[in-house]
Amino acid sequence: MHALRGIDIAIDQGEFVAMMGPSGSGKSTCMNILGCLDTPSAGRYLFEGVEVSRLSRDQRALLRRNYIGFVFQGFNLLARTSALENVELPLIYRGVAAAERHRRARHVLDEVGLAGWEDHSPAELSGGQQQRVAIARALVTEPMVLLADEPTGNLDTARSLEIMELLTRFNHDLGISIIMVTHEAEMAAYAHRKVHFLDGLIVPGEDHERIDD
Repeated sequence: MHALRGIDIAIDQGEFVAMMGPSGSGKSTCMNILGCLDTPSAGRYLFEGVEVSRLSRDQRALLRRNYIGFVFQGFNLLARTSALENVELPLIYRGVAAAERHRRARHVLDEVGLAGWEDHSPAELSGGQQQRVAIARALVTEPMVLLADEPTGNLDTARSLEIMELLTRFNHDLGISIIMVTHEAEMAAYAHRKVHFLDGLIVPGEDHERIDD
């Protein structure tokens, strides 16, 4: 049983792609491969011309750290740390000095509309605010690619639309490529292109389904 079966997909820099399909269709496996969290058992995956399957585990970790940001349905914030400290975490891994970490984290929290909330813990924030912190954490390293796995799955409609407007702005203004897994057609409508998965395959004729501006 293969999670993916001979798919062929190319994503350009600056694209916003929505991956859709029922549970078990392969979309999350595809995202994990694109995010260098998994490696394919066959085939090739090129990131900026580099064949990822030939990289060592440490090299893949460096690629993730330097080029890719992640946003998850469950936020994945550290419960006992402030919003500012959560956002600074990727910069600690990079060895960025404390003053620069503080500056960059405060700037990106301001960008996601959370100026003044820096010292609040996740328990003191709403679900939408927690997801904004998660987005800020993903963006603080200035990634080329943002991978978002059901980023609105735990939010109500109003908060979901706010998060989608935020992702759209960063895609448009900063040129960050966004690859988003979603079950929700209303959220997928924000993307430039929808890719539909079924039984480990991309549904013929529905890849490159571009959405009119």
